[in-house]
Amino acid sequence: MRFEIFLSIELAYLIGGIPFSVLVGKIFFGKDVRKEGSGNAGATNTMRVLGKRAGFAVLILDIAKGMFAVSLSYYFGNISTASEDFIVYQLALGLSAAVGHIYPIYLWFKGGKGVATLFGVILAVFPKAAIVCTAVFLVTVLFSRYVSLSSILAGITFPLSIIFMLNYSSKMIIVFSLLIPILIIYTHRQNIQRLLIGTENKFTFKNKR
Repeated sequence: MRFEIFLSIELAYLIGGIPFSVLVGKIFFGKDVRKEGSGNAGATNTMRVLGKRAGFAVLILDIAKGMFAVSLSYYFGNISTASEDFIVYQLALGLSAAVGHIYPIYLWFKGGKGVATLFGVILAVFPKAAIVCTAVFLVTVLFSRYVSLSSILAGITFPLSIIFMLNYSSKMIIVFSLLIPILIIYTHRQNIQRLLIGTENKFTFKNKR
């Protein structure tokens, strides 16, 4: 069982590392999104550089990575789906996929910020919490136009919803849920610095098909 769990976590990392933003940019537009806009290999920068359709396509694909990684829990590990250990296992798979997105072996460990992939994880494991996080993200981005701030606040909302809305008391589930906002804050540390000094760019995108 331990070997299966290790194998599935490694597989989740490889799935999470698939660089859809770079693939979509190069295959359909002949551009490398890492060389334009913010230089980030993620859905937001894809939307800025290549337009709405490309950005939403990458967003959906990145979310799907997180969901697919979580689904590995049904095929590996042989853990009862009714146990809290199963939820912890799913979160571990999801976090591995997010790390793969942030540090993809395919791009010499320089990827995106993992927000969409982490959202896919939350959507697959805690759909009710995902709704709350989505609402926080949309309201924040609507009023502030800062995707980074919206992502951070949505991430912080996740463990709070686990504890206070879904009433989970398992220490392991709470610890793993806390790792998600910690990871988001870490990948947005430069954005936080720019927010504090007022130089963070507000979200805009090119009106391309």
